[in-house]
Amino acid sequence: MQSKKRRRVDPPTIHPRNRYSEKPPDFGFLADLYPSFSPYVFPSSRPGGRPSIDWTDFNATRELTRVLLLHDHGVNWWIPDGQLCPTVPNRSNYIHWIEELLSSDLIPAWDCSDRKVRGLDIGTGANCIYPLLGASLLGWSFVGSDVTDAALEWARKNVESNPHLSELIEIRNANDFLCSSEVKIKSGKIIEGELSAEEKEAESLEPKLEMSSFTEPHVLVGVVKDDEKFDFCMCNPPFFESIKEAGLNPKTSCGGTPEEMVYPGGEQAFVTQIINDSVVLRNSFRWFTSMVGRKANLKFLVSKLREVGVSIVKTTEFVQGQTARWGLAWSFIAVKKSFIALDTPIKSHHSFTLEGLQRQFGAFQILKAVESFFLANGALCKCDFSSFLVNVTLSNDQIDDLLKDGLANIGGRAISSMSNTSTDLKFPKELLFRVSVFEQSPGTVLVKGSLLHKDNPLLGVFSCLFSRLEEALKNDFVNRSCRS
Repeated sequence: MQSKKRRRVDPPTIHPRNRYSEKPPDFGFLADLYPSFSPYVFPSSRPGGRPSIDWTDFNATRELTRVLLLHDHGVNWWIPDGQLCPTVPNRSNYIHWIEELLSSDLIPAWDCSDRKVRGLDIGTGANCIYPLLGASLLGWSFVGSDVTDAALEWARKNVESNPHLSELIEIRNANDFLCSSEVKIKSGKIIEGELSAEEKEAESLEPKLEMSSFTEPHVLVGVVKDDEKFDFCMCNPPFFESIKEAGLNPKTSCGGTPEEMVYPGGEQAFVTQIINDSVVLRNSFRWFTSMVGRKANLKFLVSKLREVGVSIVKTTEFVQGQTARWGLAWSFIAVKKSFIALDTPIKSHHSFTLEGLQRQFGAFQILKAVESFFLANGALCKCDFSSFLVNVTLSNDQIDDLLKDGLANIGGRAISSMSNTSTDLKFPKELLFRVSVFEQSPGTVLVKGSLLHKDNPLLGVFSCLFSRLEEALKNDFVNRSCRS
């Protein structure tokens, strides 16, 4: 059994399907194989350490990305100076997480089962990294959209440099705003399609409402064509509100133009616009997803998704060196209810065991997954990593939202009967419970949950949420191990 001290310092791991999870890139080997990379590689100052590069040197990080894409993925690639240079392992994490979402049974697949997986990359950039990785790794087809001439030109060059992938990737100019037949705004709403003669006559009598006065510039609306269907969209949004803020990290140099790095209101505003567009295009995508750079923004965005009435929210953490990023996914498709037990026992204490975990998954990773699960359900979480526990708080409003949801997302006979007994039922102001994680042996983790106020009338909510947590963790960790 691992010692408590050892378990505390275990960092989160990158996605297990990521080719670099077991074997990180060997810079020394790559330098020997690719002379153009050799000038950027230097030996470690520590005895037995691995060769490295200067991460503050844009030329070094660009050459590393070029070499990794060529050596490990068979992809020819280049970007001009100043464009955003992606890290291949980190971007691969995002691709594999979407692969997980698509293969899960959380929501139904599209009716046409013989079609290829199709994704839309919002702001694909000159690097076009997600379409190139998704196509080369998994054979997915992509539309990559962008707004700047340089990004569109170089994205097309990168696609054309890979004839074996070019039929799978389309680069689309998002400035050609109305790709669909017509998108009108009327009475404060977006209406898709052609208007009838009567509607056009009525509209001519109404004051004209310019698109700019309705909302922020669209990200998806107008880029997606009529009757177009996608399995997912993905986005590495502009994280910063100003170019000054974007330059505050002196430890790395990944380049990036103002259009790639900066947006009024930062990533929170940009992803909020994706959420707003997703309401209009709810039937065009199975999953909407985005990367998020700040955990505080993640909580805000999850709350925003609850407001617009999504059916499911999923979050994850991406790990790359010392950099933390989060993934946010949502859908409007009705969630399959079969994975929630309807006869959940009503208790103030629950526990379950995760067995057969892959060796890179321990108590730390399970605790992070527990936190992400409850954050996605709108809860406030306070993690104590030294004691391997998380305190969870659901406010009265959040409980009401869960009950009004018809319990499609948490199910449970107990809650249904509670919500139907009386419309005047008084609930406590909040639901407080604690989840603890114990690593019993390598590959086996015990998860325990306890309600902090045992006489709380919302035992059913706690019991069903914990049941859903068990299903989610087993699907993400135990079933994943079986598939591998």
